[in-house]
Amino acid sequence: MRILLVEDDAVAAAYLQRGLAEAGHVADIAEDGAEGLDMALEGLYDAAIVDRKLPLLDGLELVRSLRSEGITIPVLMCSALASTEHRVEGLRAGCDDYLVKPYAFVEVLARLNALLRSAGLASATGELLNVPGLQLDCRTRQASRGGRLIQLQYRETLLLAKLMRHSGQLVTRDMLLESAWDYHFDPKDNVIDKHIYRLRRKLDEGFEQSLIRTIPGAGYLLEPQP
Repeated sequence: MRILLVEDDAVAAAYLQRGLAEAGHVADIAEDGAEGLDMALEGLYDAAIVDRKLPLLDGLELVRSLRSEGITIPVLMCSALASTEHRVEGLRAGCDDYLVKPYAFVEVLARLNALLRSAGLASATGELLNVPGLQLDCRTRQASRGGRLIQLQYRETLLLAKLMRHSGQLVTRDMLLESAWDYHFDPKDNVIDKHIYRLRRKLDEGFEQSLIRTIPGAGYLLEPQP
């Protein structure tokens, strides 16, 4: 999953980003509320973790703005303000959950996964994807085709998950970049093509027909097999 972190404390942001990456998520950081709002409005994210006290735009105002713009992604607000009144204020602003600082990362991850499940989005730490002829366990990074188990690397798993969620549909290179690399990544040397090449070799070994079809000048399409 792609998560937006809106946190002005660089140490806390790095801590969360590292933990989310280890759990199989891609996490982008916004250092103030205004930047966080701009990034959220791009529509790239499955969920957001938002600090309450932020420069330029307060966390509550950020969430209110998101909801007024029709952005319905789950939002977990983190704050040192712990009273019942503060919690209720956060929920009324449009947050889906409110976590008091200091927190343990395991609780952040558990709450985030609960929000993703409630929103109908399976967590990348325990997600099983299926299309005809192919299965993928995002947690173990293991695919299965025709009964053959295929071990994948981290980014290969993210790319294949994106293709499987859009099975039978064109997935552009930009969509693949957004699913597997962070917000500021500058793609060079056909990085997507290289990863897809390696992924295709793993998936197609022993099979006559390739699962992933290249759409010249556009992107890729995963074709389900009977």
